[in-house]
Amino acid sequence: MLINSESLNTLNKGFSSIFSQAFIAEKPVYEKIAMTVPSTTSANTYGWLGRIPGMREWLDDRVLENLEASSYTIKNKRFEYTVVVNRTDLEDDNLGIYNPLFAELGRAAHMHPDKLSFNLMQNGFSTPCYDGQYFFDTDHPVNGTVVSNYGGGTNSAWYLLCTKRPVKPLIFQSRQEPRFLTLEDPQNPHVFMKDEYVYGVDYRCNVGYGMWQLAYASKQALDATSYANARSAMMSLTDNYGSPLGIVPDMMVVPPSLEADAKTILNNERAASGASNPWKGSAELLVSPWLV
Repeated sequence: MLINSESLNTLNKGFSSIFSQAFIAEKPVYEKIAMTVPSTTSANTYGWLGRIPGMREWLDDRVLENLEASSYTIKNKRFEYTVVVNRTDLEDDNLGIYNPLFAELGRAAHMHPDKLSFNLMQNGFSTPCYDGQYFFDTDHPVNGTVVSNYGGGTNSAWYLLCTKRPVKPLIFQSRQEPRFLTLEDPQNPHVFMKDEYVYGVDYRCNVGYGMWQLAYASKQALDATSYANARSAMMSLTDNYGSPLGIVPDMMVVPPSLEADAKTILNNERAASGASNPWKGSAELLVSPWLV
């Protein structure tokens, strides 16, 4: 290949096209468990967390809710991946070795929110949410008492979520969509000194916790009993005034190692005893390879 501005422009379009096609082909699932919130600054503060709205009888004056009760802030982070293409590979038309790399880069960029979201979920046993407690904890403060959204245990963790409400268990905060960038100018010091061209993608975003009430985690063995206990715990939650929150779990999230157990609970017509399975179809199953 003759290296000039025209051939470099063609090469850039080719790599960008491969990146874009692979990006579009991927189907991330983070929006099932996380609400996407646009960001226009370096960080967003979610003062309304901890104040799930609920209607009540109007007696005397309105009761004014303080939406700054929480100071939970999610700071945007920068992410990147950069690929170097040697000039000699271009001259020798040895481009096939790079095409799969740019395709994988497109896949990784689109799946990045999944990776962030599910990693955050499994770190919820040791990472605080808006009330200062770990996201999955046994002592979330509610109206002078403590409430649990964690079933304990020592096995692989599984999760039960309520995902059909406007607020979701997690937050994906998007500051800047992935950008495919190039460095090909022969006058650039790096290009001149290294005799190589640089292609990369960058992304600004982050994830954080939404309402802990909409998520329950357990490390108990995944069976009908532990599943029933998790559902009951979530559906029994109340607001600061003692009124039911009306939470109905609709999604079970598990790592690949628990897929068979989860399908037994959610898909089988019959329980192990031979009786009718009351939990068949009670939740959507989501198996995530990002969970361990």
